[in-house]
Amino acid sequence: MEKIKEQIERLLPQMTRIIVSNRLDKTYQYRKVEVTWTTVRGKELCQIAAYTEKQVFQENVDVEELAGKLLVHFPEHLCQMNIFTEEKEYSFKMTKKGKLLTNATRLPAKQSGTSKLAKTSGSDVADLADKMNSRRGEHNRKKNYILQEGMTVPPLVDMGIFTKEGKVVRSMYDKYKQINRFVELVDDVLKNETKDEIHILDFGCGKSYLTFVLYYYIVEIRKKKAEIIGLDLKADVIKHCNETAEKYGYDHLHFELGDINGYKTKMPVDMVVTLYACDTATDYALFNAVQWNAKYILSVPCCQHEVNGQIESELLAPMMEYGIIKERMAALATDAIRANMLTYRGYKTQILEFVDFAHSPKNLLIRAVKSAIPKEKRERSLQEVERMCEEMHIVPSIYNLLK
Repeated sequence: MEKIKEQIERLLPQMTRIIVSNRLDKTYQYRKVEVTWTTVRGKELCQIAAYTEKQVFQENVDVEELAGKLLVHFPEHLCQMNIFTEEKEYSFKMTKKGKLLTNATRLPAKQSGTSKLAKTSGSDVADLADKMNSRRGEHNRKKNYILQEGMTVPPLVDMGIFTKEGKVVRSMYDKYKQINRFVELVDDVLKNETKDEIHILDFGCGKSYLTFVLYYYIVEIRKKKAEIIGLDLKADVIKHCNETAEKYGYDHLHFELGDINGYKTKMPVDMVVTLYACDTATDYALFNAVQWNAKYILSVPCCQHEVNGQIESELLAPMMEYGIIKERMAALATDAIRANMLTYRGYKTQILEFVDFAHSPKNLLIRAVKSAIPKEKRERSLQEVERMCEEMHIVPSIYNLLK
């Protein structure tokens, strides 16, 4: 399957259209899948249209995600795939014996008016690998990632995302995009920062992959000084992280053993980062950030049990009947309350998508920047939280902490 994926990926940047068809099992819900290019908000995406007997379901994805999406259908359910480029049609067919047949057919030149097709062998797909990869590289460069291929980023090499030569490992491309997304969200608030030195606290840092990347971004790309402290409850993790920081030569990146709740620091704090801190640990991190008057807060909440165990509402009773809906409802309600309470405490707050939902359901990031919020808006945010809590019969920790 990996070999099939590689062959498909070589062709995708040059494709104009893809058709997947020929059901092996007539009970399979989709009879055909078609892919074309589309532009959404100035971004070039692949539009996937999956056809049932009566309906069509559409989805827009990045080209880097497309091969994985196609392999959901091909070859297990739909055994024929045709990839069209400006010049050729590439055919992939899985036989009943499990053999993959490929061939490439030259399309008639538009200017010639001829309809005769010139046949070439299946090996033509492999012969064009270098050309396809070059086109793929051009497409990726259009995205203008902050962490670009060719950079010397030790954490990305150790994570297996970059090769030692600075090339993205094909199978790690989704993770590469996620990390760049995080850096972009940080860059969006730091690009206008006038201070020469940034002080950051990372609560619940874990193995600290993103912490190391964050240090690299500030020091090597933004050319600012950085003082970063990572905090976690696991002694072995802290020991490993300090050893790794020393190996990289990151002299102002340190890790400490400690609990978010009640943590004290003498360092002035410009930014608080908390990624996947469980349940109310996120609330204590936000509380500390507000107490320290941190200018920037970036928080990706994790599992949230507190509100889930409290919700009672006649209005929402039909939704509370189903565990998974109640769980997601509680998580969304908690994050909405957190955002509003930060607004109440003087932060311009956004809730943004951190990673695609397909990769993780915990894909929301709360980003807050200390701002001059009008008193009326701050008071309105508190009043709305109070009404919401009253309706749902909940008293979340963040409400008590920040009120």
